[in-house]
Amino acid sequence: MGDQKTRDRKQIGRKLRNKYRLVILNDDTFEEKLSLKLSRLNVFFLVGISTIVLITGTILLIAFTPLREYIPGYSSTRLRQRAVNLVSTTDSLKEQLAYNQRYLLNIRNILEGKPVLDFADTTLTDSAVTQALNTGITQADEALREFVENEERFDLASEGQGNGFRGLSFFTPVNGLIVNEFEAEKDHFGVDVVAQKNEVIKSVQEGVVIFSEWTVETGNVLIVQHAHDFLSVYKHNSALLKKQGALVKAGEPIAIIGNSGELTSGPHLHFELWYKGNAINPKGYIAF
Repeated sequence: MGDQKTRDRKQIGRKLRNKYRLVILNDDTFEEKLSLKLSRLNVFFLVGISTIVLITGTILLIAFTPLREYIPGYSSTRLRQRAVNLVSTTDSLKEQLAYNQRYLLNIRNILEGKPVLDFADTTLTDSAVTQALNTGITQADEALREFVENEERFDLASEGQGNGFRGLSFFTPVNGLIVNEFEAEKDHFGVDVVAQKNEVIKSVQEGVVIFSEWTVETGNVLIVQHAHDFLSVYKHNSALLKKQGALVKAGEPIAIIGNSGELTSGPHLHFELWYKGNAINPKGYIAF
């Protein structure tokens, strides 16, 4: 039995080493073009070497050339850097969006006569912004009350106290009689000025019109953003002379006094002045 296995192995070895001639002939003349002596062992060896060379070449080609970036699932250094940049840009856009949302909500609060939110309040989350608008007294409201009580510190007569109002002057929006005073405690964040019919309303300072639309409660409303974080609001107008985005100068006509909106009982201008998100008494800075 053992001898038979030995003979079989020897026979297989001889078959592997047997020489074969590979001849390529011209089909028309039968002229010999190429002749090779091969054995099965040589064929296996050549196939193995060729396979190893092909695999090695493929690996080197993928590892050291840009072709690797076309492999599904492979992430190049450039792609990773772009991903990091996109994440950073997304975070910046989210912060800017949150800021814009708070800014727009404050504009709406000004139009509706509600307390505004404090931009510097880092404890107020975006989800709490809407909830804060629907609650009664908030921290921002308490801060506003305290600001109103101490607003004498921001009188123009005390410019030398370093309050940020040095050298500022305001143009009178309209000459008339004040019939309703500034009362922040009663959510009346401006003054009501009665003037002649069709009187022209002027911008108190140079700025940009950020709101010029009709609202149900306060009629035709125009809001101007000024330098040094000032905001002026003009409500109940019969007509608006400037559109959103327009640049205006101090004393330039921007609206016509009127009686528009539900919260009015006669022709007048409801004028508000805001500084850094807080309503201040316009009488402290403007002679009506």
